[in-house]
Amino acid sequence: MAQGSGTSSVGRVAGVIDKRVRNAEAALDGLLKDGMTIMAGGFGLCGIPENLILAIRESGVKDLTFISNNAGVDDFGLGLLLQTRQVRKMISSYVGENKTFERQYLAGELEVELIPQGTLAERVRAGGAGIGGFFTRTGVGTQVAQGKETRVIDGLEYVLELPLKADLAIIKAHVGDESGNLIYRATARNFNPMMATAASVTVAEVERLVPIGGLDPDQVHTSGIYVKRIFEGVAYEKRIEQRTVRARDEKVGV
Repeated sequence: MAQGSGTSSVGRVAGVIDKRVRNAEAALDGLLKDGMTIMAGGFGLCGIPENLILAIRESGVKDLTFISNNAGVDDFGLGLLLQTRQVRKMISSYVGENKTFERQYLAGELEVELIPQGTLAERVRAGGAGIGGFFTRTGVGTQVAQGKETRVIDGLEYVLELPLKADLAIIKAHVGDESGNLIYRATARNFNPMMATAASVTVAEVERLVPIGGLDPDQVHTSGIYVKRIFEGVAYEKRIEQRTVRARDEKVGV
Protein backbone atom coordinates (compact mmCIF):
# COMPACT_ATOMS: atom_id res chain seq x y z
CA MET A 1 0.00 0.00 0.00
CA ALA A 2 1.39 3.37 -0.92
CA GLN A 3 1.94 5.47 2.15
CA GLY A 4 0.46 8.93 2.20
CA SER A 5 -2.05 7.98 -0.50
CA GLY A 6 -4.93 7.88 1.81
CA THR A 7 -6.85 9.95 4.22
CA SER A 8 -8.95 12.93 3.37
CA SER A 9 -8.11 16.12 5.19
CA VAL A 10 -9.25 15.68 8.76
CA GLY A 11 -10.76 18.89 9.93
CA ARG A 12 -13.45 20.17 12.25
CA VAL A 13 -17.10 20.51 11.45
CA ALA A 14 -19.06 22.62 13.93
CA GLY A 15 -16.35 22.02 16.51
CA VAL A 16 -16.39 18.22 16.04
CA ILE A 17 -13.63 16.17 14.41
CA ASP A 18 -14.50 14.97 10.91
CA LYS A 19 -13.07 11.46 10.54
CA ARG A 20 -14.23 10.65 7.03
CA VAL A 21 -11.94 9.02 4.51
CA ARG A 22 -12.83 8.02 0.98
CA ASN A 23 -12.44 4.23 1.09
CA ALA A 24 -10.99 1.20 2.87
CA GLU A 25 -7.48 1.75 1.52
CA ALA A 26 -7.47 5.29 2.90
CA ALA A 27 -8.84 4.08 6.24
CA LEU A 28 -5.92 1.67 6.63
CA ASP A 29 -3.23 3.97 5.26
CA GLY A 30 -0.19 3.90 7.55
CA LEU A 31 -1.82 1.52 10.04
CA LEU A 32 -0.82 -1.91 8.70
CA LYS A 33 2.41 -3.73 9.49
CA ASP A 34 3.58 -7.32 9.40
CA GLY A 35 3.01 -9.31 12.58
CA MET A 36 0.28 -7.10 14.02
CA THR A 37 -2.84 -8.23 15.88
CA ILE A 38 -6.19 -7.28 14.36
CA MET A 39 -9.70 -7.66 15.77
CA ALA A 40 -12.36 -8.22 13.11
CA GLY A 41 -16.01 -7.71 13.98
CA GLY A 42 -18.74 -9.99 12.75
CA PHE A 43 -20.49 -13.25 13.57
CA GLY A 44 -20.25 -15.87 10.87
CA LEU A 45 -20.77 -13.77 7.75
CA CYS A 46 -23.05 -11.27 9.48
CA GLY A 47 -21.77 -7.75 10.07
CA ILE A 48 -18.26 -8.36 8.80
CA PRO A 49 -16.07 -5.50 7.50
CA GLU A 50 -16.03 -6.71 3.89
CA ASN A 51 -14.28 -3.70 2.35
CA LEU A 52 -11.54 -3.57 4.99
CA ILE A 53 -10.80 -7.29 4.67
CA LEU A 54 -10.35 -6.88 0.92
CA ALA A 55 -8.06 -3.89 1.48
CA ILE A 56 -5.91 -5.88 3.90
CA ARG A 57 -5.63 -8.64 1.30
CA GLU A 58 -4.54 -6.18 -1.37
CA SER A 59 -1.98 -4.57 0.95
CA GLY A 60 0.05 -7.79 1.17
CA VAL A 61 0.70 -7.41 4.91
CA LYS A 62 1.51 -10.81 6.47
CA ASP A 63 2.10 -12.81 9.66
CA LEU A 64 -1.12 -11.43 11.11
CA THR A 65 -2.93 -12.55 14.26
CA PHE A 66 -6.69 -12.20 13.96
CA ILE A 67 -9.10 -12.11 16.86
CA SER A 68 -12.52 -12.90 15.45
CA ASN A 69 -15.49 -15.05 16.34
CA ASN A 70 -14.80 -17.18 13.28
CA ALA A 71 -12.58 -17.42 10.22
CA GLY A 72 -15.08 -16.75 7.47
CA VAL A 73 -15.55 -19.29 4.68
CA ASP A 74 -13.18 -20.39 1.96
CA ASP A 75 -13.92 -17.57 -0.47
CA PHE A 76 -15.31 -14.82 1.72
CA GLY A 77 -14.55 -12.86 4.88
CA LEU A 78 -11.33 -13.72 6.66
CA GLY A 79 -11.14 -16.83 4.51
CA LEU A 80 -9.76 -14.58 1.77
CA LEU A 81 -6.74 -13.79 3.94
CA LEU A 82 -6.21 -17.46 4.69
CA GLN A 83 -6.13 -18.14 0.95
CA THR A 84 -3.27 -15.68 0.54
CA ARG A 85 -1.54 -17.02 3.68
CA GLN A 86 -1.45 -13.63 5.35
CA VAL A 87 -2.71 -15.01 8.67
CA ARG A 88 -0.28 -16.64 11.09
CA LYS A 89 -2.65 -17.16 14.02
CA MET A 90 -6.41 -17.21 14.62
CA ILE A 91 -7.95 -16.53 18.02
CA SER A 92 -11.53 -17.62 17.49
CA SER A 93 -14.59 -19.39 18.80
CA TYR A 94 -15.83 -21.27 15.73
CA VAL A 95 -14.03 -22.22 12.53
CA GLY A 96 -16.05 -25.14 11.21
CA GLU A 97 -17.11 -23.66 7.86
CA ASN A 98 -13.64 -23.09 6.43
CA LYS A 99 -11.82 -25.96 4.72
CA THR A 100 -8.80 -23.77 3.96
CA PHE A 101 -8.49 -23.15 7.69
CA GLU A 102 -8.69 -26.89 8.35
CA ARG A 103 -6.00 -27.75 5.80
CA GLN A 104 -3.59 -25.09 7.05
CA TYR A 105 -4.08 -26.04 10.70
CA LEU A 106 -3.58 -29.77 10.10
CA ALA A 107 -0.47 -28.99 8.07
CA GLY A 108 0.99 -26.95 10.93
CA GLU A 109 0.85 -23.75 8.88
CA LEU A 110 -1.66 -21.92 11.06
CA GLU A 111 -1.63 -21.40 14.81
CA VAL A 112 -5.04 -21.58 16.48
CA GLU A 113 -6.38 -20.59 19.89
CA LEU A 114 -9.98 -21.71 20.32
CA ILE A 115 -11.94 -19.87 23.01
CA PRO A 116 -15.51 -20.55 24.19
CA GLN A 117 -17.73 -17.94 22.56
CA GLY A 118 -18.94 -16.23 25.73
CA THR A 119 -15.41 -16.16 27.10
CA LEU A 120 -14.13 -14.64 23.86
CA ALA A 121 -16.72 -11.88 24.05
CA GLU A 122 -15.94 -11.17 27.69
CA ARG A 123 -12.17 -11.15 27.15
CA VAL A 124 -12.58 -8.56 24.39
CA ARG A 125 -14.94 -6.56 26.57
CA ALA A 126 -12.42 -6.71 29.43
CA GLY A 127 -9.71 -5.44 27.09
CA GLY A 128 -11.82 -2.44 26.18
CA ALA A 129 -12.90 -1.72 29.75
CA GLY A 130 -9.42 -1.89 31.24
CA ILE A 131 -10.30 -4.89 33.40
CA GLY A 132 -7.31 -7.02 34.40
CA GLY A 133 -9.15 -10.33 34.03
CA PHE A 134 -12.14 -12.28 35.28
CA PHE A 135 -12.98 -15.69 36.70
CA THR A 136 -15.40 -17.96 34.87
CA ARG A 137 -16.70 -21.50 35.25
CA THR A 138 -16.49 -22.07 31.52
CA GLY A 139 -13.67 -24.44 30.65
CA VAL A 140 -12.94 -25.67 34.16
CA GLY A 141 -11.49 -29.17 34.03
CA THR A 142 -10.83 -29.03 30.28
CA GLN A 143 -7.93 -28.12 28.00
CA VAL A 144 -9.22 -24.54 28.05
CA ALA A 145 -8.03 -24.23 31.66
CA GLN A 146 -4.58 -25.74 31.20
CA GLY A 147 -1.83 -23.45 32.45
CA LYS A 148 -4.27 -20.88 33.83
CA GLU A 149 -4.84 -19.75 37.39
CA THR A 150 -7.87 -21.28 39.09
CA ARG A 151 -9.71 -20.28 42.23
CA VAL A 152 -12.46 -21.77 44.38
CA ILE A 153 -15.31 -19.31 44.95
CA ASP A 154 -18.35 -20.32 47.02
CA GLY A 155 -17.25 -23.92 46.74
CA LEU A 156 -16.95 -23.91 42.95
CA GLU A 157 -13.80 -23.85 40.83
CA TYR A 158 -13.26 -20.97 38.41
CA VAL A 159 -10.56 -20.27 35.85
CA LEU A 160 -8.93 -16.87 35.31
CA GLU A 161 -9.23 -15.43 31.81
CA LEU A 162 -7.15 -12.43 30.75
CA PRO A 163 -8.29 -9.53 28.54
CA LEU A 164 -7.76 -9.43 24.79
CA LYS A 165 -6.45 -6.32 23.04
CA ALA A 166 -5.32 -5.56 19.51
CA ASP A 167 -3.24 -3.12 17.51
CA LEU A 168 -6.16 -2.51 15.15
CA ALA A 169 -9.90 -3.20 15.08
CA ILE A 170 -11.80 -3.33 11.80
CA ILE A 171 -15.55 -3.08 12.31
CA LYS A 172 -18.76 -2.75 10.32
CA ALA A 173 -21.88 -0.71 11.20
CA HIS A 174 -25.17 0.01 9.46
CA VAL A 175 -24.97 3.80 9.70
CA GLY A 176 -22.42 6.23 11.07
CA ASP A 177 -21.77 9.95 11.12
CA GLU A 178 -18.73 11.93 10.09
CA SER A 179 -17.43 11.97 13.66
CA GLY A 180 -17.42 8.16 13.92
CA ASN A 181 -20.57 7.55 15.95
CA LEU A 182 -22.06 4.20 14.92
CA ILE A 183 -25.39 2.39 14.90
CA TYR A 184 -25.55 -1.33 14.14
CA ARG A 185 -28.51 -3.19 12.68
CA ALA A 186 -30.02 -6.24 14.39
CA THR A 187 -27.66 -9.22 14.72
CA ALA A 188 -24.92 -7.41 12.79
CA ARG A 189 -24.21 -5.72 16.12
CA ASN A 190 -22.53 -8.91 17.46
CA PHE A 191 -18.80 -8.45 18.28
CA ASN A 192 -18.42 -5.07 16.60
CA PRO A 193 -19.17 -2.73 19.58
CA MET A 194 -16.83 -4.42 22.04
CA MET A 195 -13.99 -4.74 19.54
CA ALA A 196 -14.24 -1.04 18.77
CA THR A 197 -13.16 -0.35 22.35
CA ALA A 198 -10.37 -2.92 22.67
CA ALA A 199 -7.82 -1.85 20.05
CA SER A 200 -5.22 0.87 19.90
CA VAL A 201 -6.82 2.09 16.65
CA THR A 202 -10.33 1.40 15.30
CA VAL A 203 -11.50 1.99 11.74
CA ALA A 204 -15.13 1.58 10.74
CA GLU A 205 -16.97 0.98 7.50
CA VAL A 206 -20.68 1.76 7.26
CA GLU A 207 -23.45 1.18 4.76
CA ARG A 208 -24.59 4.76 5.08
CA LEU A 209 -22.63 7.81 6.21
CA VAL A 210 -24.60 10.82 7.46
CA PRO A 211 -23.56 14.34 8.49
CA ILE A 212 -22.73 15.16 12.09
CA GLY A 213 -26.01 15.63 13.89
CA GLY A 214 -27.76 13.12 11.64
CA LEU A 215 -27.98 10.44 14.34
CA ASP A 216 -30.21 10.33 17.39
CA PRO A 217 -27.68 10.29 20.26
CA ASP A 218 -29.88 7.90 22.23
CA GLN A 219 -29.59 5.32 19.44
CA VAL A 220 -25.79 5.37 19.10
CA HIS A 221 -24.16 2.04 20.01
CA THR A 222 -20.49 3.02 19.59
CA SER A 223 -19.29 6.49 20.43
CA GLY A 224 -17.09 8.23 17.90
CA ILE A 225 -14.42 8.62 20.58
CA TYR A 226 -13.35 5.05 19.77
CA VAL A 227 -13.21 5.47 15.99
CA LYS A 228 -10.20 6.98 14.23
CA ARG A 229 -11.43 6.76 10.62
CA ILE A 230 -14.77 6.05 8.97
CA PHE A 231 -15.93 5.53 5.39
CA GLU A 232 -18.99 4.45 3.45
CA GLY A 233 -18.45 0.99 2.04
CA VAL A 234 -19.47 -0.34 -1.35
CA ALA A 235 -20.67 -3.57 -3.01
CA TYR A 236 -21.77 -5.40 0.12
CA GLU A 237 -22.65 -9.03 -0.56
CA LYS A 238 -24.28 -9.79 2.83
CA ARG A 239 -24.02 -13.51 2.34
CA ILE A 240 -26.00 -15.98 4.41
CA GLU A 241 -23.70 -18.61 5.87
CA GLN A 242 -26.26 -21.42 5.88
CA ARG A 243 -29.66 -20.91 4.32
CA THR A 244 -32.30 -23.32 5.61
CA VAL A 245 -35.80 -23.36 4.18
CA ARG A 246 -38.82 -25.66 4.32
CA ALA A 247 -41.32 -26.64 1.69
CA ARG A 248 -44.37 -24.41 1.36
CA ASP A 249 -47.40 -25.86 3.16
CA GLU A 250 -50.24 -25.39 0.67
CA LYS A 251 -52.87 -26.65 3.11
CA VAL A 252 -52.42 -23.84 5.57
CA GLY A 253 -51.32 -21.27 3.01
CA VAL A 254 -47.93 -20.71 4.62
